[in-house]
Amino acid sequence: MPTPPAVASPRTRPPLALPDVTAVWAPLAASWMLMGLELPVVSAVMARLPQPEVSLAAYGGVVFPTALIIESPIIMLLAASTALVRDIQAYRLVRRFMFITAGSLVALHALVAFTPLFDVLAGHLLAVPPETREPARIGLRLMLPWVIAIALRRTEQGVLIRSGRPHALTIGTAVRLVSESAVLAGGLAYGRLPGIVVGTSAVACGVMCEALYAGIAVRPALRELRAAPPAAQPLTLRAFMRFYLPLMMTPLISFLAMPLGAAAMSRMPRPLESLAAWPVLSGASFTMRSLGFAHNEVVVSQLDRWRPVPALRRFTVLLSIGSSAVLLFAAATPVGLAWFAGVSALPPALLPLAVGGLWWLALSPATTAWQSYWQGALVHSRSTRGVTESVVVLLAVTAAVLAAGVAWQGAPGVYFAAAGMLLGGAAQAVWLGIRARDTLRAVVARDSER
Repeated sequence: MPTPPAVASPRTRPPLALPDVTAVWAPLAASWMLMGLELPVVSAVMARLPQPEVSLAAYGGVVFPTALIIESPIIMLLAASTALVRDIQAYRLVRRFMFITAGSLVALHALVAFTPLFDVLAGHLLAVPPETREPARIGLRLMLPWVIAIALRRTEQGVLIRSGRPHALTIGTAVRLVSESAVLAGGLAYGRLPGIVVGTSAVACGVMCEALYAGIAVRPALRELRAAPPAAQPLTLRAFMRFYLPLMMTPLISFLAMPLGAAAMSRMPRPLESLAAWPVLSGASFTMRSLGFAHNEVVVSQLDRWRPVPALRRFTVLLSIGSSAVLLFAAATPVGLAWFAGVSALPPALLPLAVGGLWWLALSPATTAWQSYWQGALVHSRSTRGVTESVVVLLAVTAAVLAAGVAWQGAPGVYFAAAGMLLGGAAQAVWLGIRARDTLRAVVARDSER
């Protein structure tokens, strides 16, 4: 149950209003939206360089999901930093944990990319088409700086959100995209390097530049933390681990669905085409889902406000309807086809797969918005076990859908990957809603007593 902070009298403190929620969400959503453009832009450039299908399949089927799984233990440092860093002692504890964990993960990444472990992963576990394996090996090696850069910037971004500086996240993401775009433009102008080399080099450069900016932008917030009095209950390593370990398992279990999807698509009809279409399709979906991802930190940071639940709930309803309406419109009109053909530059043979898969993913932004609402409530109250349980549900439902596709062998794998993402996400949202019900009731009861 969340502990109510000291607040002003109800008569002098107005309840949280919808415009207040929007003001916090907007810069975070802009950051996520800009970041959501990364995969479509990288995919569009790779599609215009030598070996487009092989590069897209290597990136979407091996490199990107593998890099995400390796970095998964540090993904939730953003939520942890936002929720827990209330004084300089807590910041130093979280940062020390970040460096130890990220350093270990960089070593793991190097082990996979530079040793025969890669052959076990790509050849036996994922069973991706043989022509994609060497390009994927090169791409994974170029992505080596990914983990430490992500860990640094997510830790600092949580402090920025906590200190009321969410606009710095938008600027940081813009820095990331500009640096990526410069590398992509150079590769496109040269025109001789394989797409996988240009794409992964751009992504690695982008995250390093963003981490550098976050380290600079956080300095004023750190000066405030140093001047602030220590927290009444100092954060201990034991308390942090009790809070963070369930969160750390959450993205790890969730990201397992990505290589699981690649392995399943490799075993269904038209494997190369499905693997090549998937990063473009999932990137288009991620762009709209990113609006919902931003809502998680909004809920975490705003539940301390006076009577926040009605405004947060109304905002979630509007966000879920609006974000899914965009994808439904794209799927139902020529807009989706024009995006995949003109912007993403997919080969003609892949266009029907992408447009068909978009119908399955059209409702995924709505499920993401509700996931963030309920997950944010659980993180705010430090009831993080329910978050881990929800991703187990996600993985189980996704695996069941993919297994059905492999057993049936009646349709291209990209359709079952999209259906698994949607149905797994919906099941996760339902579970989070069940687990967060008592937490939200406690927040309402807390305010009614003041």
